[in-house]
Amino acid sequence: MAYDGGLAELLRGDLEDRPGIAEKRMFGGLAFMLSGHLVCGVTAQGAMFRVGKAREAEARAIPGTGPMEFTGKPMGGMVAADDEAMADDDRRAALMRLALAHAESLEPK
Repeated sequence: MAYDGGLAELLRGDLEDRPGIAEKRMFGGLAFMLSGHLVCGVTAQGAMFRVGKAREAEARAIPGTGPMEFTGKPMGGMVAADDEAMADDDRRAALMRLALAHAESLEPK
């Protein structure tokens, strides 16, 4: 099953002015990377953000988010965002800020 191209365009637009962002096919979808680290992506199930374990509770407090499950198990430090959260500019921006902060905290690959 293919990922939502419109959702990918939305994330691409959010990151277009950000230096160092690269796109990579991953998880059967599309991932957006900063310095080699996953920031966010789109899979057949929807949007996901890698916020890190320290920011996971903060991200999960944003309405429309939940655990990111891959192969039936929750992935620590990652959250899924539903369509409603992605359509809301403020909620999407908050998730993106958390994900970018996490990626920036890591050594470049």
